[in-house]
Amino acid sequence: MMKSKLFWPIIVLVLILLINLFFDKSFFSIEVRNGHLAGSLIDILNRGAPLILISIGMTLVIATKGIDLGVGSVIAMAGAVGAMTVSGASGDSLVPLFMAIAFVIGISLLTGVWNGVLVSHIGVQPIVATLILMVAGRGVAQLITDGQIMTVYYDPYTFIGGGYLFMIPFSIFIVAAVLAIASFLTRKTAIGLFIESVGANPEASRLSGINSKNILLMVYMFSGLCAGIAGLILSSNVASADGNNAGLWYELDAILAVVIGGTSLNGGRFYLMGTVIGALIIQSLTTTIYSIGIAPEINLVVKAIVVLIVCLLQSPEFRKKLTNYFPARKTAKKNEGVAL
Repeated sequence: MMKSKLFWPIIVLVLILLINLFFDKSFFSIEVRNGHLAGSLIDILNRGAPLILISIGMTLVIATKGIDLGVGSVIAMAGAVGAMTVSGASGDSLVPLFMAIAFVIGISLLTGVWNGVLVSHIGVQPIVATLILMVAGRGVAQLITDGQIMTVYYDPYTFIGGGYLFMIPFSIFIVAAVLAIASFLTRKTAIGLFIESVGANPEASRLSGINSKNILLMVYMFSGLCAGIAGLILSSNVASADGNNAGLWYELDAILAVVIGGTSLNGGRFYLMGTVIGALIIQSLTTTIYSIGIAPEINLVVKAIVVLIVCLLQSPEFRKKLTNYFPARKTAKKNEGVAL
């Protein structure tokens, strides 16, 4: 069981949650408040929904030995487009809402096509291609919002990220749907094998008849779509769009979540459930840092240390060195005692 890629991430997640329980005895309690479920665990799932979404998309990109640094900017653009579309809307009409969703999905897929074409057809390195969007995309978001925070006064729009369905945050249902679709397509069809094949050995994949260019284009489009949906959730949750700060550094958290979940940056095999657990670890850690009173100035340092520990525990080479080190120490002490 310890050889499973999910073992150590699950252990670390449980430990983080137990630390919260030590400082707050009611941490695991869930109650009905104002007609919906409320509690720390619900908050972690709700606030972690955007990160889980972009991490799912990032997993497939990394599985092809790529990277997508533009997801944070896509979040900002999606939020700006969605907020601009429903600005001035009022009443219960759902037409502006559906228009906003359509525009957000459209621009998200367009960003994915941009990255995918640069990487697969033009041959630009993934880190360079997506870095271009990382810089330009946030500039586009600022142009849309004129560098200001755009406020939304339209209830159907705010329901996406702040509403509840069957007493559960609606964003959780969105994440569950995207995860289910991604899991089905990658584990019940040949798409998952194609992705892993392209990431493990692109040349062998090409020789076996796999169109690696289309696979790369597809995963970048899916990553852009996930980022766009995440931007829609974030924007609707706060009923505003901030082109300057929305989605800032989310791409780094998403990469960390993927790595924590056991997917190698060298491409090949990937683990969607591991990525979800990794994203929950990051969100739970953020919640823990603020709840137990750790100074905000050092929260990034604490997060980095925990991520490093998880990655080391997942490394077979590191565990092997520990296993070899401690028996050697015991033998040395035993021999020292005999000598005395």
